Amino acid sequence: MKVQKNNVVELTYELIVDGKLADKATQERPLGYIHGTHMLLPKFESEVEGKEPGDEFAFTLTPEEGYGTFDASRLFELPKAAFEIDGKVREDLLVVGQIIPMLSNTGQVVQGTVHEVKPDTVVMDFNHPMAGKTLNFTGKVVSVREATEKELKEGLHGEFLPQEEHECHCHKGEGGCHGEGHKDGECCHGEGKKDGECCHGEGKKDGECCHGEGKKDGECCHGNGDCHKE
Repeated sequence: MKVQKNNVVELTYELIVDGKLADKATQERPLGYIHGTHMLLPKFESEVEGKEPGDEFAFTLTPEEGYGTFDASRLFELPKAAFEIDGKVREDLLVVGQIIPMLSNTGQVVQGTVHEVKPDTVVMDFNHPMAGKTLNFTGKVVSVREATEKELKEGLHGEFLPQEEHECHCHKGEGGCHGEGHKDGECCHGEGKKDGECCHGEGKKDGECCHGEGKKDGECCHGNGDCHKE
């Protein structure tokens, strides 16, 4: 069976960015997704479409085909009070390069990266972590099958359900992010996460999920920050 719309596909891949391994999915932990449902980057899907189990692939995506170019307007300076949990600023989380899930003024979870820490404020970068990067993929199609009616309605991992109706399926270890793209941190697949951890729609640390609320012990810090300029 060939890779085509509404088929469940499993594949392995390695993603090389700036000459370094940025992400991978192995034979033991392949990436599984429903083809043609906008869970992966469109160009990624077009490159694997029509392939069969055992077929290998190798292709390069430009920033425009991947996660876009770097946009300086997505840098926001927020007061440190936005990172308070139980009345205390989590200084331990405010480390350059740290990815912190936050809530926008519309209640949407957005992934931000600490860009700069100042005495009273923090500059957060809400560009995709792979913005401006050229993505080099190699891999192989492992399996292809038709999706069930339930999977087409709810998603392979419940990702088509309203956020409050499905559990967060986290993955820790290799093959965490899988190159899948969603804007503004809606889904972690394809976002650059540390240690290959992943969570469908929420951010976390050490493989734990946060459903929009602040967690203790550094699990999550959504804060009270508005991710838009005043």
